[in-house]
Amino acid sequence: MGHELVRILFELEADAWHGVATERLWADRVAPGRYRLRNTPFFAFGVSCGDIVSGEEHDGQVVFRSVTIKGGHSSYRIRPTAEIDSDAFRECWVPIEGLGCTFEQGRVLAVDIPAATDIHRVHELLEAGESAGVWQFEEGDCGHAIE
Repeated sequence: MGHELVRILFELEADAWHGVATERLWADRVAPGRYRLRNTPFFAFGVSCGDIVSGEEHDGQVVFRSVTIKGGHSSYRIRPTAEIDSDAFRECWVPIEGLGCTFEQGRVLAVDIPAATDIHRVHELLEAGESAGVWQFEEGDCGHAIE
């Protein structure tokens, strides 16, 4: 199938806090009707980067249907209360980044936690940032095997 990038349309609850009705994520086509997500969702729940999802084409768009194989990553969202270039933010973020996590910036920060990363440690650090008043966070998807 190659590396044909497509956008997958996720329909969201429009009455949620963000007020967004849809979100589009980049994905590689891996088989007919199957796609591997290549970025972290800002608003969609239950999916993470690396997941294999099924989708159906409607009116020239690929619409998300279900997750078929979890990729092992987890997704969190951070709503900063401090500027992301501030010392306070960096002090809380750098330990998380040191564990291999990254974020994409939009209205919130979409945080990707790789499969090999200790999800419990990341969660502790996210809680510490929230306790310090640097951000609020929520779990979008836990794809890690929890013991």
